[in-house]
Amino acid sequence: MAPYDCLGTICLVKFPRGTKLREKKGFAALFMREHPRITTVLEKTGKISGRLRTPTSRWLGGEKTKEAFYAENGCVFRLNVDSCYFSPRLAEERKQTASMVKKGERVLVLCGGVGPFAVVIAKAGKATEVVSVELGKEPSRYALDNVKRNKVRVEVVQGDVKKVLPRFVKARRVFDRIVMARPNLTDTFLTPTLAVARKGTMIHYYGFCHEDGLEGMKTALLVEGKKAGRKLQIQGVKKAGDIGTRKYRYRIDFVVR
Repeated sequence: MAPYDCLGTICLVKFPRGTKLREKKGFAALFMREHPRITTVLEKTGKISGRLRTPTSRWLGGEKTKEAFYAENGCVFRLNVDSCYFSPRLAEERKQTASMVKKGERVLVLCGGVGPFAVVIAKAGKATEVVSVELGKEPSRYALDNVKRNKVRVEVVQGDVKKVLPRFVKARRVFDRIVMARPNLTDTFLTPTLAVARKGTMIHYYGFCHEDGLEGMKTALLVEGKKAGRKLQIQGVKKAGDIGTRKYRYRIDFVVR
C-alpha cells in the first residue's frame, strides 16, 4: 500500500519510484470504490519545497479539483492542496496546543497557513485575542475564509514575519503565548519573535532535525535567546511527527524569562 494522506474528499498518494501510470490510476479507482467519501485522488509528484513549503500533485481519478474541505477538532477548513501547506497529521498537536491556552491569553501564531492552529485555538474560547501571521497570499485568503466559516475571531495578517513583527513592536503589542508553526527552514525566526514576548510568555517552537541533533537544536535556541537579551527556560520537548529515518518534527516548549 502506497503511503497517503486524506484531506476531506481528496486523497494524496505518494507512489514508489518506478510505479507505472496505469498502476497509479488503478489504485485511484480501487481506493475510491473502497472509500466512498473520497471523490478525488491526486499523486504527490514532488517534494515540499520553497519558503511556503508547498507540494505539487497530479490528478489521477475522480473529480478534477485540488480544493479540499477538511474537518478536525470541531472546525472545517477549505484549502487548495497545491498552493497551501497543510498537514492533517498535526490535528492532535493543534488540539493539544489549544487545550494549553489559559483564559484571557493573547495568542500569536506564526507561519499560520490557512489558519488551523489559530482557528482551533479561537474555537476553544479561552483566548481574548488570536493573531495569525502568514507569508503566502493564497493561504492567507483561505485563512480569512476559514475564520468566517468557523465563526471565530482571528486577526489574519498576510506578510513576512520579519516585517510584520517590528510593526507589532512599534504598536507595543505583546503576546502571552506564541505558536511558532514554522516549516522546515533554516531560519528560526526566534529573535524577532522574542521582541513581542513578555516575561512569562510561553512559546511552542517547531523544529526539524535528526534525533542526534536535538540537543544541538535546543542549545542553539538558548544561545540565540541570550544574544537577543532574553533567557529561555525549556519546559518540555515532544516528537510531533517523523520526516524521515530517525528525523522528526519536534515541538519545544519554553518560557521567556
